[in-house]
Amino acid sequence: MSWQTFLLHVFTYGILVYSMILLTFYLLIGAFSILETRSYLHKNSFTDYRMLASSTEAPTMSILAPAYNEGPTIIENVRSLLSLHYNNLDLIVINDGSKDDTLEQLIKAYDLYKADFYVTQLIKTKKVNGIYRSHNPVYRKLTVVDKENGGKADALNVGINIARSDYFVCIDVDCVLEQDAILKLAKPFLESSTHRVIAAGGVVRVANSCEIEGGRLVKVHLPKKFLPRIQTLEYIRAFLLSRMAWTRLNGLLLISGAFGAFDREIVINCGGYHTDTVGEDMELVVRMRRYMEEREEPYKVGFIPDPLCWTEAPSSYRILGRQRNRWTRGTIETLRSHKKMFFNPNYGILGMLSYPYWFFFEFLAPIIEFLGTIGIIIYFFTYAINWSAVVIMIGVICIGILYSIFAILMEVLTYNQYKQRKDILKLVLVAILEPFIFHPFVVWSAVLGNISLLRKQNSWGEMTRQGFAANKNPR
Repeated sequence: MSWQTFLLHVFTYGILVYSMILLTFYLLIGAFSILETRSYLHKNSFTDYRMLASSTEAPTMSILAPAYNEGPTIIENVRSLLSLHYNNLDLIVINDGSKDDTLEQLIKAYDLYKADFYVTQLIKTKKVNGIYRSHNPVYRKLTVVDKENGGKADALNVGINIARSDYFVCIDVDCVLEQDAILKLAKPFLESSTHRVIAAGGVVRVANSCEIEGGRLVKVHLPKKFLPRIQTLEYIRAFLLSRMAWTRLNGLLLISGAFGAFDREIVINCGGYHTDTVGEDMELVVRMRRYMEEREEPYKVGFIPDPLCWTEAPSSYRILGRQRNRWTRGTIETLRSHKKMFFNPNYGILGMLSYPYWFFFEFLAPIIEFLGTIGIIIYFFTYAINWSAVVIMIGVICIGILYSIFAILMEVLTYNQYKQRKDILKLVLVAILEPFIFHPFVVWSAVLGNISLLRKQNSWGEMTRQGFAANKNPR
């Protein structure tokens, strides 16, 4: 047997074993997501959110909304956040040294004045230039902070220092929340009596082409453009299947930075958000879990499947590529910082299952897929194509399509945000096209993320937004 043939066999069977393990995880994720979703819907049917909305005994919550160059959307989004149904709630908007008119718009729209306010430096941050409150008592729950630019993590740490609530909710200021979003997000913190819930997240959905009026979502539409539409499917699959399954196992490592609630005391004990990573949301959750594991304290990280948060997804490949590049770098940095947990039984399911899964199927998967594709192309042009490898690749693609269609089915059977039959058919078509159009771009962006990390490129990258004004009257 020549060395070329040997390498071909190693490559083929290695891909086969990897694919079979991945398929097994897909099946388990699907099964556990069904169980967790059914359990949540059953318990939720007995919950009276009206009592929680008006109760003075409900846990206090602070919404922390970092803003950087958010001029196109800032007024409508702050208006939306101020109208949420929750009694013990305040809103802290942190202007992170914006270069546009974000702060000026806020001062004008909400009649703000610079207030005397002492900030306790529980977490070290960049300089705070001023804290603003409103002359209008209608906006008494609003605090606006102006600070030197230090990135999202630093802005959130400023918000944590200023907040006085038991829990804080981290959101992207461009997001639009459902009116009962905080009510539902508070539920995991209230219902657990044996374990301390240290963090909880909710589903994030794509708002492109939806109708937004007065900072509120008034009508849901499937995005008109292909790129946001395919991200809609991606979000359904990630949130409704993957994160629900990991919640069932209490092995969730990630709560979206776009919308998540955290135990403020635990976050402060852990040192707040780290500013030396672009994946501060995932890194904080992992560090909080590690903190609780090392102290052998019972805890949970919760997640609920309700579509509570709507955000503008990138509509250009340039912006999307920057986003996925950043996500890849954040994942690698987090795994590297907490490598001590890798197959470490002292960390329970966190060390024996969650971390290895992220290492092999989130970090390594794009690299393996990219190298595998290059290998098949080389073999093809050298007339040494292995048709077994081709069959395996086709099988993996088909399984991926079926997994996406299963996610669409779960959406239809649960929250069914896209009620028209033609929208469901469009999502199915997107599921068929994704492996050939969208997925290769995502893989390539992840590869570039690895290269960027090796080159020590740590920038967030500009994330230009069109603003929700462009989403009115989409039909």
